[in-house]
Amino acid sequence: MYRFTLSLFAVFLVSLVSLSAQVPAPVAPASAPTQPAGAASLAWGHENWGALPLAASGLNTSRYVALVLSKHDEANYTREIVRLQWRAADPVDIYILLPHNVTRPAAIVYLYDYRFDSDRFRDDAWCTRATKDGVAAIGFTTALSLERTRNRPLKEWFVSELQEALGTTTHDVQMILNYLSSRGDIDLGRIGIFGQGAGGAVALLAADVDPRIQAIDLLNPWGDWPDWLKYSRQIPDEERPDYLTPEFLGRVKNLDPLLSIPRLTTRHLRIQQVLDDTVTPSQARDKIAAAVRAPQLLARFNDTAAHAASWRKSGLSGWLIEQLTATQQPKP
Repeated sequence: MYRFTLSLFAVFLVSLVSLSAQVPAPVAPASAPTQPAGAASLAWGHENWGALPLAASGLNTSRYVALVLSKHDEANYTREIVRLQWRAADPVDIYILLPHNVTRPAAIVYLYDYRFDSDRFRDDAWCTRATKDGVAAIGFTTALSLERTRNRPLKEWFVSELQEALGTTTHDVQMILNYLSSRGDIDLGRIGIFGQGAGGAVALLAADVDPRIQAIDLLNPWGDWPDWLKYSRQIPDEERPDYLTPEFLGRVKNLDPLLSIPRLTTRHLRIQQVLDDTVTPSQARDKIAAAVRAPQLLARFNDTAAHAASWRKSGLSGWLIEQLTATQQPKP
């Protein structure tokens, strides 16, 4: 009986091992971004979101990881996707579009609202328009955008983590310019930035602390946080009280793009406002307009149709290209 029991137990163990061998190993979610090789071994700094200049950010700015994910030659430009990382668990994919037959072109950084993903940077028609005048295009998405919140609680979004979103993305812009400088194939003396919505807020903050950005073109930029947070329709009513507390407002007080506008006196600046935009309330929009130092730097449109008609005349980035081609030409 004892031997029979042992035999049954042995058969059970063999069967259990056999079944275990058939269970597939767990697979990482497809949406989880892959960290560049070597990223895990880097000593990341403790990032200070409230300090916008890189020198005070706490990031280890002298060490980062870059991984080329793809590079393709299209008819009129080359598209390169590079994964960069300078903080833990938050790699940043940048899209570098280089026009053919242009040596060290000027470049425009495109930073759209946090609600938009990177699809446009893979769209051939958009990329062709962005590079048709011989200017490079650099695209990436903001912190707390959909593509950069995959491993975070669903309740966290750009506004709920406003200090982090603004500080992190402003640091990203500067680190991306550092990376572009190391490549040597783009003229860092002719850098412009286009920012829309939340991206417009970051563009102002980044230009304020990085003189390499020579031209700034903004569409409906966010700013004036006390009024914006109080009245913007972007914020669910049930969350709004959380963003009007002295603690929350205190964290973003010094990160208000409204403060940056008057300091950009030596740069080319244009602010475009579409008056039927419901995200930026009129109270904040009017204060942003009042901060502009000259009337010709402000373009106001009654509605989206009027703005689209203007863009059809000047092209995707016509104004920025004019400013960049008027600055110092690239050195031989």
